[in-house]
Amino acid sequence: MTLTKDVLVEMIRDKVGYPVKEAKEILEIILEEIKLRLEDGKDVKISGFGKWTVKEKRSRPGRNPHTGEKIEISARRVVTFHPSDKMRDSVNKNLNGADVS
Repeated sequence: MTLTKDVLVEMIRDKVGYPVKEAKEILEIILEEIKLRLEDGKDVKISGFGKWTVKEKRSRPGRNPHTGEKIEISARRVVTFHPSDKMRDSVNKNLNGADVS
């Protein structure tokens, strides 16, 4: 099952007991704050989870894969995510709970 905003709202409602409307508002506030910080080029770090970083990519020459024509790839910003060591360890455990790294 994909973890969607609706699923997160239901999880907040079930675990904390907030009404759906409040749970949705809380989730929207959190996601909006993360988005605004990333738009400002700031890092977002959640302890025990991971860190989002905005990186600047310079423009560079490229090639259209269909036509082979040379093109200029424009400068842009990309968001990268790096899981915390705790998250990485948790994800890398196999079904028996043994570490596979």
